[in-house]
Amino acid sequence: MPDEPGADDPALRKPVPDIVAPGLDVLFCGINPSLLSAERGHHFARPGNRFWPAIHLAGFTPRQLTPDEDRELLRYGLGVTNVVDRPTRTAAELSADELRAGAVALERLVARYRPRVLAVLGITAWRQGFGRPKAAVGRQPERLGGADTWVVPNPSGLNAHVQLPDLTRVYRELRPGSEAG
Repeated sequence: MPDEPGADDPALRKPVPDIVAPGLDVLFCGINPSLLSAERGHHFARPGNRFWPAIHLAGFTPRQLTPDEDRELLRYGLGVTNVVDRPTRTAAELSADELRAGAVALERLVARYRPRVLAVLGITAWRQGFGRPKAAVGRQPERLGGADTWVVPNPSGLNAHVQLPDLTRVYRELRPGSEAG
């Protein structure tokens, strides 16, 4: 409804709205929403996605949240967005142009909300969208929009070679007070 507060905010017109606020500890950035996430309007909604268990086991949340509770992330100083808004069956369906345009929009979003850490969930999206073809997983040498920038493994079930314990270990490094974070 146009009269609702924030109805003119482009973030709220996305298939899966950004969950963001000023000064977050970590802004997680997926590649793009799955078709199921777009249908439900919530991040990481596919049953095989390991995002929710990984952030819980890494100590970000006191219990494992469900996709329907994604707005609860704000209570814990966390947010979530995507590089590209267009939902697809797999991220491989995205073009390099879409990833590059999404990278520009993400940098503006990060500069506006100033999270402490930006965590991009997927090395291929980072390499293509941000023009870093040789980048590796981990803390990046450059800051994006003023935030410490990390690239961490994608939690999608389609990324089966990275197991939940590995995701948990890497995500834990993003937490305030961790040796690396």
